[in-house]
Amino acid sequence: MAPRGLSAEEKRIKLLEIFHESKDFFQLKELEKLGPKLKGIVSQTVKDVLQSLVDDRLVYTDKIGSSNFFWSFPSERGNIIRNRLNAANNAKSHLRSQLQELDTSLEREKTARPESEKRTAALERLQASKENIKALEEELNAYGVCHPTKVEAKKRAIVAAHEAAVRWTDNYTILLVYFTRQNAVGEQEIRKFLDIEENYEDIY
Repeated sequence: MAPRGLSAEEKRIKLLEIFHESKDFFQLKELEKLGPKLKGIVSQTVKDVLQSLVDDRLVYTDKIGSSNFFWSFPSERGNIIRNRLNAANNAKSHLRSQLQELDTSLEREKTARPESEKRTAALERLQASKENIKALEEELNAYGVCHPTKVEAKKRAIVAAHEAAVRWTDNYTILLVYFTRQNAVGEQEIRKFLDIEENYEDIY
């Protein structure tokens, strides 16, 4: 049975171990040699694994001259975790403060709106109105193409189409008159050439 290859996370852990165990600086070519030799990481995958660690700020990089160097110390990982923990604690404190404010606001609103028969009746009327509106909207949607919004949209489309038709028939008439005057040709001859039937009429 062939040995199981390392998962992506296992490769990240093992490549990070090279940094933490050596506490040294490396170039990519060095890591591509050390990865397979020390940790069983396939050389061709070292670059992608290294970039993922850089993206997560677990490994740092800097260019010195024409070469890129990479490093990561155990203490830096601890600092990252501490920073994340502090950020989480601050967020937790902020959310607790917000929750307390909401609880206070809720109690204040309850005090301002004590339960009574009048309030209960008003809430029931409000709920009934909401249900009625929902039923009317469902009934309106059932009309499909006859929905007022759709009808209005069709009306606007018809107006736009009519305006376009008028504009193009005007253009045709203007060009027809101009061409017949310039070339001393009769309108009927032009209409016949363009396959325009006798029943053609301008749109106004």
